[in-house]
Amino acid sequence: MKSIHAKKALLPTGWADDVRILTEQGRMTAITPEQAPAREDWQADCVMPGLANAHSHAFQRGLAGRTEQRSPSGQDTFWTWRERMYELANAIDPERLRVIARQAYAEMLCAGYTSVAEFHYLHRSPGSDGVDTAMFKAIRKAAADAGIRLCYVPVLYERSGFGSDGPAPEQARFAPGVDAFMQHVDTVADGIDDDSKALLTIGIGAHSIRAVTAESLAVVAAWANANRRPMHIHIAEQQREVDQALAFYNRRPVRWLLEHCDVGENWCLVHATHMDADEVEAAAASGAVVCLCPSTEANLGDGLFALRDYLEHDGRIAIGSDSHISINPFEELRWLEYGQRLVTRTRNVATVRDAHSGRELYERALEGGAQALGVSPPGLVERAHADLVCLYGEDPMLAGHDDRTRLDALVFSGYRFPVERVMVGGRWVVKAGEHRRAGDTRGAFASAARALAGAARA
Repeated sequence: MKSIHAKKALLPTGWADDVRILTEQGRMTAITPEQAPAREDWQADCVMPGLANAHSHAFQRGLAGRTEQRSPSGQDTFWTWRERMYELANAIDPERLRVIARQAYAEMLCAGYTSVAEFHYLHRSPGSDGVDTAMFKAIRKAAADAGIRLCYVPVLYERSGFGSDGPAPEQARFAPGVDAFMQHVDTVADGIDDDSKALLTIGIGAHSIRAVTAESLAVVAAWANANRRPMHIHIAEQQREVDQALAFYNRRPVRWLLEHCDVGENWCLVHATHMDADEVEAAAASGAVVCLCPSTEANLGDGLFALRDYLEHDGRIAIGSDSHISINPFEELRWLEYGQRLVTRTRNVATVRDAHSGRELYERALEGGAQALGVSPPGLVERAHADLVCLYGEDPMLAGHDDRTRLDALVFSGYRFPVERVMVGGRWVVKAGEHRRAGDTRGAFASAARALAGAARA
């Protein structure tokens, strides 16, 4: 058993003073405010729940900063970026994937994420003609070594676009066929041992309605619903996808999905950038979570989500770092709000149920992220996972702030995140702001990054 005494702790009712937290077997067993510290307690200034990173492509951590040169055509878009991403994907083997993912996961923990949904479609190992488990094992090992809670989301990818017969050559590693894919899902789900279950769960996903047929999407969604697992899908990320869906299905992507699938609370709709007013209302009413990834969406030039309208319809949101151009949940929340301010030329847009933007954004991301990963209950409550972030209370970012503005400061003060320690499943994985395996993690990543850079230049 571990015990923590926090001068301040963020409970579901708000910030509380002198909170004593007891953990046992990876969960919180007692949370009691207004308690004097005991001799055995670890003394913390400020404790809050860790956030879920609801959308990650871990291998893309190796691409950050490598796609910012203008192409000869001068017409750079998501689709030209994707060509560079495929080059990286096809250069990655299980060992490189493990090293890159471990670095990304360590960075997540130091930034205040304590769990991650790994949206994984890089299924085939180099030279393999079918789905094997080597790439999954690399992800699982990376998460275990980093100490992050992992929701593994294997993702079906079948075709290069609406109406095509199959994948493009550069997509071949992603597209094993629906039967082989479902066999992989069952193999992975059935093979999780008791030791792994503490920090590993399994979801399922489809890449997008452009990359998966309606028939195969139905198979994937049926498995998710029958097994009560998270179901994730990219949807309406690009205007080109909307135009193609209208031409092929005579429906916008989100409208088509809601009409053809039983979309409910176990669904996570990633991006959903381009929705009309009817889709916004219907998506919110479905109970699904929309995962927003503002730093990646901005980097790729995707567009802006209709946040205010969606929140006014009681829509649920999560956040993700997606391509890992940035790994910082508070930056994601900050730019989610800033994008809305720029387009509306107003301030404090995401204040539907609370007067404080930072507090509302954080609380919605906490709730929605837990839902997207199938984690229950969220927050600092009894029986919840002991996934905690401890902050330096006297850090300049927080100095002078009180219970009303502390979350606003964390979201809107763009300084170094004042993390002192991070706990996942009752185990300390970050101390004094440093990941427990920072040295070997960084060194191995540097070697992999140099090798990939050399292969790109060759």
